[in-house]
Order: sequence, then structure tokens, then C-alpha cells
Amino acid sequence: MYRILVLQGPNLNRLGKREPSHYGTKTLEEIHREIESMGHKEGFLPVFFQSNHEGAIVDRIHASGEDGTDGIVANFGAYTHTSVAIRDAVLSVGHPVVEVHISNVYRREPFRTKSLFSDIAAGTVGGFGPVVYRLGILGLLDLLERKKPGTTSP
Repeated sequence: MYRILVLQGPNLNRLGKREPSHYGTKTLEEIHREIESMGHKEGFLPVFFQSNHEGAIVDRIHASGEDGTDGIVANFGAYTHTSVAIRDAVLSVGHPVVEVHISNVYRREPFRTKSLFSDIAAGTVGGFGPVVYRLGILGLLDLLERKKPGTTSP
């Protein structure tokens, strides 16, 4: 069973209340419940972490390098555009990472189009609302299966 860290950056604890025109009305708790249900069906263990603090996110990523985590699905929030520290933490653990964004960052302010993670991510999913988490997890699970010893990649 794969262990997947679902990492949520700053302000995502405000989902459901924060700018519903961009992020919808689902709360973070509702999204996490859907992912838990998906985990039961697809056979993976989701581990959730949200913080508004850059250092806490760095520490959690570091811990993922020691706790049996197989991959990360991350919505880095505003840190997507600013955090070299979080980028370096991701690189230090070597897990495949899928970057997700609830909104379409290319239809928003110009500064949101620059990601410090897209070039190191296994993939990026954005703009489809909360379903991006499920899509990102499916992509990550597929990647992990293809990387299993004895598996041939297409």
C-alpha cells in the first residue's frame, strides 16, 4: 500500500470560505474525506498536512523522507511562487511530487503563472477545482506502479 502525503499550503484551511469564485465551496475537510474514501477504494494511505507556516511545511517534507512516504501531492498555495526553502526540501527527499492548483493560475494575476515547483514535479494538475487532488493522486499512483522493480514503463 502506497503512503501518499497530501500537503496543503497557506490559506487552504480557509477553503469553502475563501474566494469561492476561484476555489469553490468545498472545505478542506470535505476534500480530505473524499481522498480518504478514494484511498480505501484504490488501496493507498493518504496522510494529510496543512500549514500556513513555511518552516512547518519544510519540516513535514523532511519527515516524509523518513516515515515511509512514497510520494507527495502538494498544493503549495502562495508558496508555489516564492519558496526556495520548500523547493529545496522537496529535492532533498527525492519523492515524486505532483503539484496541484484548484484554480487555473493562468487565468489569474500574472505573478501566479510562475511556479518554483513545476520543473521538478512529476506532473502538474490545475484549474478543475477540488478534483485536482484526485487527478493528481491517480497520476502519482500510476507513476509509482510504473517505477516498481520488474515493471516496464511505456
